[in-house]
Amino acid sequence: MSFQSNDLFSIAGKIAIVTGGSRGIGKMIAQGYVENGVKTYISSRKTEACRETAEELSEKGECIAFPADLSTQEGRDLFVGEIKERESKLDILVNNAGAAWGASYDDFPESGWDKVVDLNLKTPFFLTQQLTPLLEKKSNADDPSRVINIASIDGLHVPLMDTFSYTASKSGIIHLTKHMAKVLVERNIIVNAIAPGPFDSHMLGKAVNFDYSFIAESVPRKRIGTPDDIAGLCIFLCSRAGAYTVGETITCDGGLVKLL
Repeated sequence: MSFQSNDLFSIAGKIAIVTGGSRGIGKMIAQGYVENGVKTYISSRKTEACRETAEELSEKGECIAFPADLSTQEGRDLFVGEIKERESKLDILVNNAGAAWGASYDDFPESGWDKVVDLNLKTPFFLTQQLTPLLEKKSNADDPSRVINIASIDGLHVPLMDTFSYTASKSGIIHLTKHMAKVLVERNIIVNAIAPGPFDSHMLGKAVNFDYSFIAESVPRKRIGTPDDIAGLCIFLCSRAGAYTVGETITCDGGLVKLL
C-alpha cells in the first residue's frame, strides 16, 4: 500500500473512450487522460471536428478519433466493432455525448424529446452494455474498470429554461447510474456519474451567446468550471483513489446546486 500521490492518482497505461470528446467537457476530460498517459479514443458525430481534436491532443500523448453517431444502433455497432478490432480490453468509458432541446411546454416537439433522450439516456446504457466484455476482460478486484456517466445539475433541480427532455434524461442517467453500478460492481466494473454545472461548452455557450459573466456571478465560486476541474475529478474516479466510490453522482458546479 502506498499513499504517494503518484500511486494513488496514476492512470498511466490505461485505455479510455470519451464519447462527445471533440469539444466542450468531453475534450477537457480527454485532454486530462491523454496528458496522464492514457490511450484515449474520442468519438463525435462531426468527423472533421473529431479528427482535428485528436490531432491536437496527440501532441500531448495518444488520442485517436473514431467519428460515429452513437444515438443509433447502427452507429454504435460500427463504433464498437472498430474498437474491438483494435483493443482486447478497455479500462475507462466516459459516456459524455449529449444533446439539448429547448421549447415551451405547449410547443415541445416529440422529435426534440426523442433526439435528446435517445442520445443522453439510451445510448449510455446500450453502449456500456456492448462494451462490457472489453471492460471486464482484464479488470479485477484490485484494479476494476470504470464507467463515468456525464449527467448535469439540471438533473438535480428544475432549470430556468424549458429543456424538458434534457432534464428528464439527466435525471434518468443519475438513477440509471445507481442501477448499473449495483449490477456491474460484481463484474469488477465501477460506475459513477458526474453532474457538471456551468462550463465553457457549445451547448451552454449557444444559450448565452458565449457570455458567461452573469452565470459566473451566480456561482458561489464566482467563476464557471475550468478544464482541470472536470478532468481532475475524472482522473480521481478512474484512479486507485476512487476505487471505493461506487454508484455516486458527484456535482462539479462550484456550489451552484446548493443554492437552487
